[in-house]
Amino acid sequence: MLKKFQKTLLALLITMAAMLMSSPLVFAAEALPTGESYTKAIFAVGAMIAAGFAIGMGAIGAGLGIGTAANGACTAVGRNPGVQGKIMMTMLIGMAMAESIAIYALVVSLVLLYANPYMSYFLG
Repeated sequence: MLKKFQKTLLALLITMAAMLMSSPLVFAAEALPTGESYTKAIFAVGAMIAAGFAIGMGAIGAGLGIGTAANGACTAVGRNPGVQGKIMMTMLIGMAMAESIAIYALVVSLVLLYANPYMSYFLG
């Protein structure tokens, strides 16, 4: 059973890595320069990979936080159903705080793609 789980997890991780690495390259075709210099293309691909990594890690963190909050709330309500209202309110606040991580990651990825502060250093 454990070996099957490990194989499934490994296949899932390889698939996720392949998807993360291939999608920025597809969108990089629009950023290819027409001149001799490939600095702009390399910088654009690097920014796309960094943006994808930022939003991916932010989404994973938010998902883990929300899942942990829901797990704790379900356990607490199962032990003491009389305080369901207070637990539900606390759980929803915790989930909103965890979801804000994903929003911050989205902002970081959009800054990397569209308003990159390092563009003037590399592209002049």
